Amino acid sequence: MWSVELGEYDVKFEARPAIKSQVLADFVGDNTPTECMEENPSEIEKGMWKLSVDGSSCLTGSGAGLVLTSPDGWMLEYALRFKFRATNNEAEWEALIAGLTIARHLEVQRIEASSDSQLVVGLANGEYEAREYLMIKYLSHFQGMRSAFKVLRIVKVLKRSMCGNLE
Repeated sequence: MWSVELGEYDVKFEARPAIKSQVLADFVGDNTPTECMEENPSEIEKGMWKLSVDGSSCLTGSGAGLVLTSPDGWMLEYALRFKFRATNNEAEWEALIAGLTIARHLEVQRIEASSDSQLVVGLANGEYEAREYLMIKYLSHFQGMRSAFKVLRIVKVLKRSMCGNLE
């Protein structure tokens, strides 16, 4: 039994603190049908912009790429090179915030952003609780941007390897 073996090292199990009942309230609020939700799905997607972001960090530096696509297929592609060291998650946040800033300047009202970062998507959707100082700052900045959009969805996509294969 692993607890007996770890006992000699004075390791104790500590349960993760539960996120308050706000999660349940948010879930019920997000999934309660409203007049808007009863629209035809094709009407909901009409006018929806798409933002795809991907941040990366390696020994030679950090950067990100983003593609903003209009409902009629017009695409804006950006490559960002950071002049500071960033983790992969920080690079994902930078790309997401940069893309949303561009969308806001274009007066986009409805947007769906996709990222392969489970942490960033989870934080943005309120599924995770930010604990690190920088994640709290990024999340706060993101939440301040939400009001600029009528619809803002953040979705998780599969990560692609350098060769373009799904991992």
